Amino acid sequence: MTNPPSDPARPVTKVSTATWIGLFIALFGMLITRQVVSHFYPVVTFSAAVWKESLIWFWAITLLIVIRRGEHLPLTSVGIGTSTWTKSLLWALALAAICAAIAILIVIVTHYNGGPNAESFSRLPVWLISVICLRAGVVEEFFYRGYAIERLQLLGLNRFWAAAIPLLIFSVGHWTGGVVNIVIALVLGAVLSAFYLWRRDLVANMIGHFLVDFVANVLPKLFS
Repeated sequence: MTNPPSDPARPVTKVSTATWIGLFIALFGMLITRQVVSHFYPVVTFSAAVWKESLIWFWAITLLIVIRRGEHLPLTSVGIGTSTWTKSLLWALALAAICAAIAILIVIVTHYNGGPNAESFSRLPVWLISVICLRAGVVEEFFYRGYAIERLQLLGLNRFWAAAIPLLIFSVGHWTGGVVNIVIALVLGAVLSAFYLWRRDLVANMIGHFLVDFVANVLPKLFS
């Protein structure tokens, strides 16, 4: 199978102010949001979750505006629309299966129970947990894979560092779930980053990420 063609936006050499703003949003927007919300809501509550999700979606919309109006680039510049929906879905299912198997192995080995916020998180409404899973799949892949990797390469970083830097920030951003959750995020994030570098198919990343979170957090509640 051949790799997808390189995006026509890649040859851009001048890094605009809009790109620096976009990188700040992609790398640190979610971390800042989580820290601010945690300051006001130390325990996960319905209000805390709604505030956090709303602010993160705000950052995502802002980044879209940065890409289209600030950088004047197409969404293919972040891996959206680089493959057909059928191929993206098939790759997403494969990604989800691989990530789920790795996550289960880590959970079994470490006896991970979800971390300090697991109980309060589980008390949220199922519909809200579903929304959180959707946001995680869409926005986290948009920020840490599609945008960050592409733009860090634009700055001159090689593929390894362009993927490694956002991966480390992405992993640390899962500190609220404890050390094991950081490890899970690091390992699964590495799989997702490697896939993105290979296929540049952000839609597959988004769907695969969502499926893993949905199966882990929503399905058990639906069938309990």
